[in-house]
Amino acid sequence: MRFLRRSTTDSATTDTETTDTEAVEVQAKAYTPGKGKATPKRREAEAKRRGPVAPPPTTMREAMKRNKELRKSAKSDPEYKAKQRNAAKERRERMMAGEDKYLLPRDRGPVKAYIRDLVDSRRNLLGLFMPLAILVFVALILPYPEVQRYATLLCTVMLLGMIVEGVLSGRRIAKMVRLKFPDEVIKGTSVGWYSFIRASQIRKLRVPKPRVSPGDKV
Repeated sequence: MRFLRRSTTDSATTDTETTDTEAVEVQAKAYTPGKGKATPKRREAEAKRRGPVAPPPTTMREAMKRNKELRKSAKSDPEYKAKQRNAAKERRERMMAGEDKYLLPRDRGPVKAYIRDLVDSRRNLLGLFMPLAILVFVALILPYPEVQRYATLLCTVMLLGMIVEGVLSGRRIAKMVRLKFPDEVIKGTSVGWYSFIRASQIRKLRVPKPRVSPGDKV
């Protein structure tokens, strides 16, 4: 009986030693030794990959030269060129759509938008100014004095008609703008000139694009 009892104790001791050995092995596998230094931050790691940072420029000439080199290297990048093209295209589209943020300073504001709508809602004789100029230029090239004489006469008559129409249209538009915006300071000469320039352009080439069609009520 003593032999059996001793065997049981020995077996228990062996099992305990085996369990302790396995626990030590598992702990050894799960344990990760320290690196001995702190983990670098993301900014520091990126700076290390890029290389040493250049010292700041000491003179204005050196700063301008460095900026020029940076722009040159950026322009040579295909992705940069694609982004620039897309940005220019987006600005052009928004400007043509009439978004105030992307318009030129002379075209911004509700007053200028209202003037454009008044001009675009009518068919103007001034819209023939550019085609007439091209016609006169062609006539002057042709070696026919009679053609040149008639072209000059036609151009003179048309210009007089355009001037009269521009003055009358400018007065009418200035009056309507004052009624629409009573709190704004409206200068008749400024409104008349802006409407004259707008009306003298070919309708398809006007910037921004017309929002109304001829005959629409504004």
